[in-house]
Amino acid sequence: MLLRLRLVLPDRPGSLSQVTQVLGASGADITQLTVLERGGGLAVDDITVFCPDGTPKETLAKGLSSVPGVRVDGVWATREAPGTYPELEILKYITTAGERALTTLIDSLPVLFSADWAAAAGAGTTVYASWRAPQDIVFPAETPPRPVAATLESGLHVIHAPLPPLALTLMLARGDGPAFHRIEVHRLTRILEIFLGLPATERSVARQLRK
Repeated sequence: MLLRLRLVLPDRPGSLSQVTQVLGASGADITQLTVLERGGGLAVDDITVFCPDGTPKETLAKGLSSVPGVRVDGVWATREAPGTYPELEILKYITTAGERALTTLIDSLPVLFSADWAAAAGAGTTVYASWRAPQDIVFPAETPPRPVAATLESGLHVIHAPLPPLALTLMLARGDGPAFHRIEVHRLTRILEIFLGLPATERSVARQLRK
């Protein structure tokens, strides 16, 4: 079982070693660590671990919370293979996907961001959604000028992003786990900038939407 942990911990020597001791004692194998931010004496880290099947997430979170100064913001399942560069692989596929460029992007985003689903809509109608998306997706009433993270009244964490050249809006959603971090928003922004900047993107997507 592959899990992602988001921890806030004191930014001082020894804090991370205490965390790794707790993870080791639970049988978790650390495969990747990403520092999301540092400042004010604290660090926010995303840690990806392999855990034995059946390891309760609540037990893992309780053990980590016992470390002095550590706060657990989330423990959730992920499908992102650690130690790889998935953005590069996905962008490579998109450049050769032709009319499937948009659907390839939407299907890939939940894996890239350890999210549940992604979808795009135009004129109030969903035009494509990844396989785990709900049947009836309600997009926020207003499209933001740039990608923004929000938590809806239902508790669903989302990044809502405009796709201006395509007259579409995109939503990436995570129900289990923490709210999207500003670094994740920036990462998605850069991916969308590259996607929308590809020479054939607008034409190929327009052809797909007309079908």
